[in-house]
Amino acid sequence: MNKTLPNFLLISSLALIFLAGCSQDKSNEPVSGRWYTPNQLALGKTIFADNCAACHGTNAQSIPNWQQSLADGSYPPPPLNGSAHAWHHPLNLLVRTIEEGGAAVGGKMPAFKNVLNKQEQLAAIAFFQSYWDDRIYQIWKENGGLTK
Repeated sequence: MNKTLPNFLLISSLALIFLAGCSQDKSNEPVSGRWYTPNQLALGKTIFADNCAACHGTNAQSIPNWQQSLADGSYPPPPLNGSAHAWHHPLNLLVRTIEEGGAAVGGKMPAFKNVLNKQEQLAAIAFFQSYWDDRIYQIWKENGGLTK
């Protein structure tokens, strides 16, 4: 019997165990420098597509003339991709806007409190914040974006 074969098998097995330990699932760890996880982003992509994209655009970009009022005096939904004012609002206000809708600020966004649970609301926010460049995200964070 070849004596190097058992050693080779032992070393190979240990290497596989080591590599398996190093490749831990990171889908529940925050995305680098952000509050949300890859799992939240994945859920958020679906939630946003199903509930938000029709008004805010598939990539949270809204429409080109979103700052021009409509015939009834209201404004189109703003972009949420970091190019408008969503990044001026802390997380708790973003959640409240999703829950209560936009009527309180003269908008037409419906309330989603009875449509989306808290996890889904946060996932939608994670999705549109993923479009924010690092500079905008850092300004948001430094200005109390994560305060509750």
